[in-house]
Amino acid sequence: MADTPRPDIVYTKVDEAPELASASLLPIIRRFAAAAGVSVDTKDISLAGRILAAFPEHLPEGQRVPDDLAELGQWVKTPEANVIKLPNISASVPQLVEAVRELQDQGFAIPDYPHEPATDAEKEARARYDAIKGSAVNPVLREGNSDRRAAAAVKKFAQDNPHRMGDWSSDSKTRVASMEAGDFRSNEVSATLDRAATARIVLETGDGETVLKDGVTYPEGTVVDATYMNADKLDAFLAREIEKAKDEGVLFSLHLKATMMKVSDPIIFGHAVKQWLKPVFDTYGDEMKAAGVDPSAGLGDLLERVKDKPEIMSAIEAVRAERPAMYMVDSDNGITNLHVPSDVIIDASMPALIKAGGKGWGPDDAQHDAVCVIPDNSYAPVYDETIEFFKEHGKLDPATAGTVQNIGLMAQKAEEYGSHPTTFEIPQAGTVKMVLDDGSVLHQHEVQEGDIWRAASARKAPIEDWVNLAIDRQRATGYRAIFWLDATRPHDAELISYVKPILEEKGMADRFEIMAPREATRASLETITRGENTIAITGNVLRDYLTDLFPILELATSAKMLSIVKLMNGGGLFETGAGGSAPKHVQQLQAENHLRWDSLGEFCALGESLKFLAEARDNARAKVLGEAVEAATQGILDNGRSPSRKVGEPDNRDSHYWFARYWAEALAAQTEDPELAEEFAPVAKALAENEAKITGELAAVQGQPADIGGYYHPDPDKLAKVMRPSETLNRIIG
Repeated sequence: MADTPRPDIVYTKVDEAPELASASLLPIIRRFAAAAGVSVDTKDISLAGRILAAFPEHLPEGQRVPDDLAELGQWVKTPEANVIKLPNISASVPQLVEAVRELQDQGFAIPDYPHEPATDAEKEARARYDAIKGSAVNPVLREGNSDRRAAAAVKKFAQDNPHRMGDWSSDSKTRVASMEAGDFRSNEVSATLDRAATARIVLETGDGETVLKDGVTYPEGTVVDATYMNADKLDAFLAREIEKAKDEGVLFSLHLKATMMKVSDPIIFGHAVKQWLKPVFDTYGDEMKAAGVDPSAGLGDLLERVKDKPEIMSAIEAVRAERPAMYMVDSDNGITNLHVPSDVIIDASMPALIKAGGKGWGPDDAQHDAVCVIPDNSYAPVYDETIEFFKEHGKLDPATAGTVQNIGLMAQKAEEYGSHPTTFEIPQAGTVKMVLDDGSVLHQHEVQEGDIWRAASARKAPIEDWVNLAIDRQRATGYRAIFWLDATRPHDAELISYVKPILEEKGMADRFEIMAPREATRASLETITRGENTIAITGNVLRDYLTDLFPILELATSAKMLSIVKLMNGGGLFETGAGGSAPKHVQQLQAENHLRWDSLGEFCALGESLKFLAEARDNARAKVLGEAVEAATQGILDNGRSPSRKVGEPDNRDSHYWFARYWAEALAAQTEDPELAEEFAPVAKALAENEAKITGELAAVQGQPADIGGYYHPDPDKLAKVMRPSETLNRIIG
């Protein structure tokens, strides 16, 4: 971006349903923004785009794509940055493999994903692919901390139109299960560096020293953590919970984040697959390994690789018959919790289960109580306390509930989500040490083969910015404000040593509370049950978990949240909500040409982006546009113009028509800028007069399969044809 004129706003090109919706919405945005002299560019951070950018030498000139993520990573460090970021795929290995296969089928000569690289070329390809897996995008773009909340209009609409909540029973058998010892929480150590330092991570064994990672640099004041999960204790825990689920007559379910935690959680997932089929692995492990079975890829991949081996298939069926019923992703098609590591994402799966009254879908296509297995105990108490609270008090009433806003520490790869380059599956028993450049040992652990060791960090500047952002938010709202920090956890204790002095210096100590996550969960639930509001000030993982948990309880979705990242160098990043249900949306579009994705998050982000631009660039017209976006968003809510889930009813494209109409009407009605009013009055008139024709053209295409040319890498022309089927609307918008 340094070599070309920088746009006023960058709108990210992503994946799945949000990207399909962009094909319809972005032309509208560009048409309206142009009236204020605002340029809107796109940058490709999709999984397919990132894959192609990683292998330029494999592609002819006409197929090569720039590394847009790297360019955006530099832009977000500048004061003029203004990015609307839609949710992108944080790929698991199965998703990555599928995307590679699709691109190859489309004629892109990129290499296969090497599961067990042997040659130098395969090792090089694997390293490039590994850099794309999991949370590869967010740590690059999030050069600021998170201010995430329900917009006032969205919250009011949810209270006026409360969604259905599942009933809770005091005798529900649903519970959370976590390790009591040997997990990341129990083995954590933490320290704050009193100087800038470079560290190397080594494994010392009887055979000598192996360097796991060298040249890890930390500025002065960085909080540096290290911990590990004991593999033997993990296996024993999983085995116990499988048996307990059978004894209790509940579904067995595993809840991880195998996308963001792209090294540790897929390994844990693989342990669960092996424990579920332990007798099979004990007998046929070598044969399955020879067939390419990798438990971390999931049960679905395993079954595909052994489907022609009747002895193994028979053994699998025998074991499955003895196991408890499993939580299902798709009971109609037999897709279980353990089929694909990225199918069950904890921050979406746990709130959905809680919203449903503690029920999950079983293989009989009915709902049942479940044991929710969350191996690491760091954040599991949040879900455990939530479940216990609703067992005691019954379901939350969205019509009267207050709201939980969030201020999240996430800048500069803070905490566990920045741990991918320093997470290792231990190859041999020994001692892992973090050795600083002066030879001193910062942290060390005795580990066994197969243990999962990781280091994470949070830098001083983001921590201080996070605390000050929380102070600003509390001053603006007056809400109850809680730092979700556990003084008995080493990492949190180091953060508290930052938090307290800043609060005292600013004279704000009496306006904030500090509570461990379990206690903060109950306090927050009590607060919103009374109809009052609170601010949760959390670290990176809890930011992710809570900004799904509370919105799903309050609003039925987290996709409608307003998420503002105040970039530390003065720019703005405006995120548009979650994409957890996006795959099903794409499948429905392909089957029925109906897209139920709700773009309300995009509407909210657009309004904030335009208002931010108005202030940053002194563009008065951008401010008028932004205020009109808010009026249009209110119109969508007030008039029930959000997409329906059912084919034949209004979908995402219809909501975009109404958004454009309400936006044009608001601009035509405002008096602050007469020229804008004059420009958009005929647009508003044309959209209103052609309502029946436009909605008829949109409805006419539904009910038949839609060809978009690819799941991960759609064909732009085919996608535009599917998502812009109204010639009348297209002619008015241009």
